[in-house]
Amino acid sequence: MDERRDQHRLADRLLRDSLRHSALPGAAILVLSTAGAAAGLALPALLGHTLDLLLSGRPATAWLTACAALTCLLVVLDALDGLLTGTTNARSTAWFRRRLLGHVLAAGPRCTDRVPPGDIVARLVGNAAHAGGAPAALAGTVAAVVTPVGGLVALAIVDLWTAGAFLVGMPLLFLLLKAFVRESGDSVARYQESQGEIAARLVEAVGGARTIAAAGTARREQARILEPLAGLSAQGYRMWRVQGRSTAQAAVVVPLLQIAVLAVAGTRLAAGELSLGGLLAAARYAALATGIGMLVGRLNGLVRSRGAARRLAGLLAVPATAYGDARLPAGEGALELRGITVVHGDRTILDGLDVTVPGGTSLALVGRSGSGKSTLATVAGRLADPDAGTVTLDGVPLSELPHDVLRRAVGYAFERPALLGGTMGGTIAFGGYEPDAPAVRKAASAACADTFVRRLPHGYDTPCAQAPLSGGEAQRLGLARAFAHPGRLLILDDATSSLDTVTELRIGEALTRDAGAGTRLLIAHRASTAARADQVAWLHEGRIRAVGPHTRLWQLDDYRAVFADGTDEPDDDD
Repeated sequence: MDERRDQHRLADRLLRDSLRHSALPGAAILVLSTAGAAAGLALPALLGHTLDLLLSGRPATAWLTACAALTCLLVVLDALDGLLTGTTNARSTAWFRRRLLGHVLAAGPRCTDRVPPGDIVARLVGNAAHAGGAPAALAGTVAAVVTPVGGLVALAIVDLWTAGAFLVGMPLLFLLLKAFVRESGDSVARYQESQGEIAARLVEAVGGARTIAAAGTARREQARILEPLAGLSAQGYRMWRVQGRSTAQAAVVVPLLQIAVLAVAGTRLAAGELSLGGLLAAARYAALATGIGMLVGRLNGLVRSRGAARRLAGLLAVPATAYGDARLPAGEGALELRGITVVHGDRTILDGLDVTVPGGTSLALVGRSGSGKSTLATVAGRLADPDAGTVTLDGVPLSELPHDVLRRAVGYAFERPALLGGTMGGTIAFGGYEPDAPAVRKAASAACADTFVRRLPHGYDTPCAQAPLSGGEAQRLGLARAFAHPGRLLILDDATSSLDTVTELRIGEALTRDAGAGTRLLIAHRASTAARADQVAWLHEGRIRAVGPHTRLWQLDDYRAVFADGTDEPDDDD
């Protein structure tokens, strides 16, 4: 409950920030809308007075001209308001997306650990658009209040008895608005949650399209993706029911109020205390004062914006990685992890783990699936922070280093690298700084990628989308990217799993001969990979079971059993 309350406060603060960002256009919308409301309030009085003049036979040309001019002004103000509202919504939506995307990227993997990627996309696209309408919706709502309030005041000026008749029914209108906001807010929140769940499942299915096709489970997967559709439909119908019920109730109350006002106005006309023009004005002002339909529409926009902001706040609730300003002294990349503990839910992934890797040496992480190898690799380069413990590089805690210094000092290569550079050469150069063409080719050669890249139609300028790559080729590009940005520490997170033994051997030699990678920390699934490391850390259930050279650990039956599943066999690179 406290977490939800904090998230709601964060959402409200986010909306306030968006209002400040769009303060000028929001104020302009408020001015235009208020001016339109004022013009709309002035028109009934002008029409009534003009009617009285015409009925009495007095000249009314100037008043007819004023009525026509006021009508034209209303059209112009409405057009300007629509144009400014559209541009403000677009600017505000872009502001939300930039802020949220920057935070998601700053939070890193911990954000996708908490919120599925598809749901993140749904929030950044759909929810950001709904939240982006908040500044214009608020300005429009404030201005929309002017019309019924002004209509009531004008009605009182025309005739106090007609205003009194209207006030009798005002509590009913207030209760209708209050019930609409309460029920609509809950249904909107649930509707948006169902949208996010469908998006999350869809992204999972797209990522596993080959597996689904091979398993022949397309229909089953389709049913799984659309399973939340029933809930989405239910909440959608609920939103329409709430709005329809409010509109229907208003359709009963509003005409009764207007009839009551007309009845009183007719009585006053019959008594000679109200002119025919006054009756026309009173009827029109009663219609303006009962403008609940406009308020319901405006409030519905605000409810959607607030519900969307709460979902966006769920992303902001994931803390972004904080950095320090410490300097990194000269060194060879000595890595030390002390008391590292990582907990996911009720499961302890790493439990008080201690590891030391001398500068310029290599350490292989070995262990069965689930032993914590990838989590340790993530923490070692500060893609995520441990729940307890400290990681230092050449004696400096990683948490105290500036972002740019940390990312230049620590490089990563992953099992399934993302090819984000646009072209083959751009993918290798992708990083905090862009190496020149010779450095890119040298890195590609060290990663055994230069040969197949040169065979592509445009070589290093070949767009990634036009070059279908095998798993091994993609891994070699990821390794080349790491080699092109050498630092003090290189972490290979299962980055050679799709390579054949010969290619892996060549890359292993390049790690020490050509790449200049400094200290190496690598996850090893093959005995041959572990054998080439200076030391091996054997993980078991989140703890270090043993550390030593591969040749010594190989004498242990349990250690050999880690590789007994055939991971030492070469994989098909093509």
